[in-house]
Amino acid sequence: MSADPFDELLEALRCLPGVGARSAQRMALHLLERDRDGGQRLARALGTGMEAIQRCRQCRNFTADPICRICRNDQRDGSLLCIVESPADVLAIEAATGFAGRYFVLLGRLSPLDGIGPDDLGLDLLDQRMAQEDIEEIIIATNTTVEGEATAFYLQEMAARHQVRVSRLAQGVPLGGELEHTDRSTLAHAFSSRRPLGS
Repeated sequence: MSADPFDELLEALRCLPGVGARSAQRMALHLLERDRDGGQRLARALGTGMEAIQRCRQCRNFTADPICRICRNDQRDGSLLCIVESPADVLAIEAATGFAGRYFVLLGRLSPLDGIGPDDLGLDLLDQRMAQEDIEEIIIATNTTVEGEATAFYLQEMAARHQVRVSRLAQGVPLGGELEHTDRSTLAHAFSSRRPLGS
């Protein structure tokens, strides 16, 4: 006997973060009772997105193209590279600041206890970019967690080997906080007041 489609819909919705049994039920009932067109559009967008969206070959952000629109944009300053932990951080910075440089997305942070090392974060690609591109400054925008700070230190050491200037987001981002949950004005202030690291 095949699984009940309603139960499958509920189970599928529960894969989303923060969605438990009751939330999944509420979403499913809303789509079925009030917005079947929206549900069909959501299904198509999910199918297309899961198939077409990949990682940018240069910055590792999400894109449907081999190179994302930010990396392709000639108006962006290629000498300025902001290093973040996740695509959500790129969205937060783009929404809150006037940053006109480019990005590199780590997709995590160094965490030896979890088995996450430099290779898992694409740091070999970043090292290659620093060696080959005319990057003058990297802005380290990792979160202010223990792992985020360890990652920032590693990035600082890497930049020093290439004589690349390093700065770090300034005050305003709370210790242990994550960029994607920081309000826009706080993030904009932290970004504009970033401080140099080391020499």
